Amino acid sequence: MHALKKNRPLRRIVLAGAATVSGMVLLLSLKPHTSPTLATADAKSPAVSSSSAPSPSSSGAPSGKSTGTRTVTGETVQTRWGPVQVRVTIKSGRITDVTAVQYPQDNPRDQEINSYALPQLRREAMAAQSAQIDMVSGASYTSTGYQQSLQSALDSAGR
Repeated sequence: MHALKKNRPLRRIVLAGAATVSGMVLLLSLKPHTSPTLATADAKSPAVSSSSAPSPSSSGAPSGKSTGTRTVTGETVQTRWGPVQVRVTIKSGRITDVTAVQYPQDNPRDQEINSYALPQLRREAMAAQSAQIDMVSGASYTSTGYQQSLQSALDSAGR
């Protein structure tokens, strides 16, 4: 006899219900995979990129690189878990300091992840002297936002 015969309607109902529940569980377990995007300058972030140090106009360097100290803030990058923004200090064409101005810290898990990820990202940026840095395992969204904001700051500084 066939399992779905008409004289056994309860079995059909149970199997259809189980199939529906299984399908919904599989569908809901899929996570959307979206990459972080750059935030645009709007009313919420009026000064996305700024320089707080004097411009290199007084240095007279013909190569276009600054011999003075410049501090440039990168663009705010919206990630899945919150905004990431980096400030970079450049002295004589070299990165001397990188500071995370904004990063996800809304809950204890964000704070835990960023307490170990941000120092690693800073060390990587200082060693590489560019935005071509390794991602931190477990902090991929923050790492991607950090890289994009750092690249934005370096572009603004003319590096």
